[in-house]
Amino acid sequence: MSGIKSIENQFNSFLKEIGELSYFAGRYFKEALKPPFEFKELLRQCYSMGNRSLLLVAITGFIIGLVLTLQTRPTLLEFGAVSWMPSMVGISIVREIGPMIMALVCAGRIGSGIGAELGSMRVTEQIDAMEVSGTNPFKYLVVTRILATTLMIPLLIIIGDAIALYGSFLVENLKGNVSFTLYFNQVFDSLEFGDILPATIKSFFFGFAIGLVGCFKGYYCKKGTAGVGKAANSAVVFTSLLLFVIDFIAVFVADIFYEL
Repeated sequence: MSGIKSIENQFNSFLKEIGELSYFAGRYFKEALKPPFEFKELLRQCYSMGNRSLLLVAITGFIIGLVLTLQTRPTLLEFGAVSWMPSMVGISIVREIGPMIMALVCAGRIGSGIGAELGSMRVTEQIDAMEVSGTNPFKYLVVTRILATTLMIPLLIIIGDAIALYGSFLVENLKGNVSFTLYFNQVFDSLEFGDILPATIKSFFFGFAIGLVGCFKGYYCKKGTAGVGKAANSAVVFTSLLLFVIDFIAVFVADIFYEL
């Protein structure tokens, strides 16, 4: 009975957190559309998130392209279909692998950073001081960070995809002596508008989820300095789970659209 009670309490706590997160999201949309707008802080956050994450995304994308090509090439060689390599890698990276893995990397890099930053501000009572001084901390701290991740994550994903394709090209160039022009002509010939549009749209939702959960965990951080680490850790875990849910919904909706 104690085990069932524990599961029930955890489930109730999960539902409560979902409700609080939904309310937090509603408050974000309300504050985001109401002036004044913090453009300077938004630009600072965009630069900070994009600049600090660019190298990690570039390295990740490059390794993805190398590994995917090296792992797949021997199988295609057995069936005499190695000429399909650029098309297969291009579609795989642009449709699914690139956006999902880059978003998970950004969740670990950006989401945890936001959770830890806002959590430390909550613990040291900086957010309370902003409220007392008449400043709206939600608009200055939360709205700018969520909007920055929503704008920057798609750009990072596009850059990561391009570098991943270049990494794949290097393998093909070394193993099969394929030229740069031939490789990317095949990649772009295989890609259609229906491949790029859903991947781009869901990348905006990925960015929004990363910023939303990171700000939510950090803004309501509790239990002193120990809560800062917990906020950063739970932000990554919760965001990763949410990214998979968003990805499933996006793929399901795109599949229905293709059938129509």
